[in-house]
Amino acid sequence: MYKVLKELKVDLGERSYPIIIGTGLLGEYDLTPWVSGGQVMIVTNETVAPLYLEKAKGCFPGKAVDVVALPDGEEYKNWQTLNLIFDGLLENRHTRHTTIAALGGGVVGDMAGFAAACYQRGVPFVQMPTTLLSQVDSSVGGKTGINHPLGKNMVGAFHQPQAVLIDTDTLMTLPPREVTAGLAEVIKYGLIRDKSMLGWLERHIDSLRGLDTVALGEAIYRSCLCKAEVVSLDEKEGGIRAILNLGHTFGHAIETFAGYGHWLHGEAVGTGMMMAADLSVREELISPADKARADELIRRAGLPEKAPAGMSEADFMSLMAVDKKNVDGQLRLVLLRELGDAWVTASAKPENIRATLQAFIS
Repeated sequence: MYKVLKELKVDLGERSYPIIIGTGLLGEYDLTPWVSGGQVMIVTNETVAPLYLEKAKGCFPGKAVDVVALPDGEEYKNWQTLNLIFDGLLENRHTRHTTIAALGGGVVGDMAGFAAACYQRGVPFVQMPTTLLSQVDSSVGGKTGINHPLGKNMVGAFHQPQAVLIDTDTLMTLPPREVTAGLAEVIKYGLIRDKSMLGWLERHIDSLRGLDTVALGEAIYRSCLCKAEVVSLDEKEGGIRAILNLGHTFGHAIETFAGYGHWLHGEAVGTGMMMAADLSVREELISPADKARADELIRRAGLPEKAPAGMSEADFMSLMAVDKKNVDGQLRLVLLRELGDAWVTASAKPENIRATLQAFIS
């Protein structure tokens, strides 16, 4: 028997949608109210499919369900793999009334959502995230896309899901490294918008790493609530939504340098948030004590604290130059004005940026 722990809504007018958080949802919770046609294409990967595919099919009673299982890994988030989704849709004669269901982590969700945005100029999709990172971040907000060899997530579209179904039971099969990577995004919300969440995380970080169901449900709810509020204010990142990228400019550079898949996204963001906090101190925005508090929480989550071996200042600068937040050639970074308050700036002093990069180069 499933149990709904929390529900909330992303308020976007006619594009609003629910987020349902609970246990035992896969296979039991009926998603057909958010499926307008008779066809469903579940997009998953080769790791998740043996664990949860049959259960996921049970969420669509009375619908004709087909499946595309992609290779697993960030290195496959590209045009070639995206075409496998289109192949499956066309071979099974899916119409513009089909619904795509993303069953997996952030890579699956981003690619399935992008395919939904493109197929026959746009079809509905639902998110069924199975990793902590995707449950607290990438499944919410409608950002979809693929990577390019020169930059992460540089090709994509905004395409909101019809619903997000979060079953915390899927986290019990996650490798510890994936749990740790997801915690980076949870910590991010405390740093950018919810200072009280930092205190809660400091008290519960060990429980989260130990996969305590109650703590996980609360962390996922608070994270989704924060992201839903920001997305409702700025759906397409014209302003405040950019604060959700704390640590991501540095982190995406790390991921691209290391080669997609060698560093998990959350690992790179964890280091990137430390770098953002370091630069915020150098810019005289936060105190060293605030930085130390952020660093300690990131460290307790088990996230890496240095850039990959061999990565240079020049590597960082060239890769950060293609960040999506940049405007007219200006490097725009998300920094902290205080814990729980982030902003986007293009005015960070070049000498401070260089000093931060040098501090984190192995």
